[in-house]
Amino acid sequence: MHYDFIDLKVFLAVADAGNLSRGAERVHLAPSSVSLRIKRLEDTVGARLLIRGARGVSLTTAGRVMADHARRCVAQLEQMRTDMQPFSQRLTRRITFFANNNAISSYLPDDLARFFARFPDVRIILEEHPSHEIVDAVASARADIGVVALDQIHPDLEFLPYRQDQLVMLMPKASALANAPEICFADCMGEPFISLQQGTALHTFLVGHAAALGGRLDVRVQVSGYRAIARLVASGAGIGVVPRSALEPADHEYLAVVGLKEPWSRRDLRVCIRRERRHRQDFLAELVDNLCAAGGYAGAAAQAP
Repeated sequence: MHYDFIDLKVFLAVADAGNLSRGAERVHLAPSSVSLRIKRLEDTVGARLLIRGARGVSLTTAGRVMADHARRCVAQLEQMRTDMQPFSQRLTRRITFFANNNAISSYLPDDLARFFARFPDVRIILEEHPSHEIVDAVASARADIGVVALDQIHPDLEFLPYRQDQLVMLMPKASALANAPEICFADCMGEPFISLQQGTALHTFLVGHAAALGGRLDVRVQVSGYRAIARLVASGAGIGVVPRSALEPADHEYLAVVGLKEPWSRRDLRVCIRRERRHRQDFLAELVDNLCAAGGYAGAAAQAP
C-alpha cells in the first residue's frame, strides 16, 4: 500500500474537526478535493474510515486505528523536517547527550545555557537514562557524551568530575524523625514513600537498597519529578528521597530535610566521554570543558591523562 502524506494530513484535519467543510478550511482545500482525497485513502486501506451524518462526520473503528497511526507518522515526519533543518542552514554541529535524572533536573539547564551563549549553532539531543545505560551508550557511540553518578572504570572511557550532590530525606515537619541531623535509610523503611515512577534510576536504586536490607519500599505515590515529591511530602502524604540540588529555598520552610548516613547518599556526578573524542579540538571538547568548569573543576578535562 502507498499512502500520500497530504491525504493523511487531510484525514486528520477532518477527523479532528468532526466536519468535512471545517476540516477542508484547516488544510486550505476545497471540500470537494478533501472528499476525493479521503475516498482515495479509503480505497487504499480497503475500509470505510468516516461515517457521514447530518451533524458532521465520525470515525469508524478502522478510522480510529488509522488516525492513531497517521498522527504518529505525521509527527515523525515533522520531527524529521525539524532535525534536518540545521543541515540546510549549515548548522551541522550536533551532540547526542545522555544524562541521569539528577543532572537534567538540576545542573544541566543552566550549564547548557552558558554553553549555547558561546556556541549558538550547536544542536543537542538530550535524553534521560540511568547511569549504567549511559556508560554503555557512550562506549558504543550511541551517545557522544554522558553525565553519570557511577564510580567505575571503563577501558574506553574517561570520567571527569562535574558536580557533587547528596541524596537527602524529605519529611513532614511533624514527623518523629524530622529533628534528627542524620538518619539511616533503614530507620525510614516503615514509612510510606513518595517516589519517582517505576523504571526511573532513583526508584530502582532505592528499591534495590531496601531489598538489600531485607525489606521493601512502601511506595504510596509515584510521580514524574522531584517538585511533585516535595509537594506531596509537605502535604503529609509520605516521605521521599531527592537530591539536595533539587530543593528550592522555600522547601525548608515547609519540609524537614534530613541527611542520610549511608555512603551511597553522596552523588559524585561525572562527565563520561570516549577517550579518542575528548582530545579533538572541536565543539564536543568545548562542551566537556564548559561542564567541568561550571562545576568548579576548571582544567580537569585538560589535566586528565
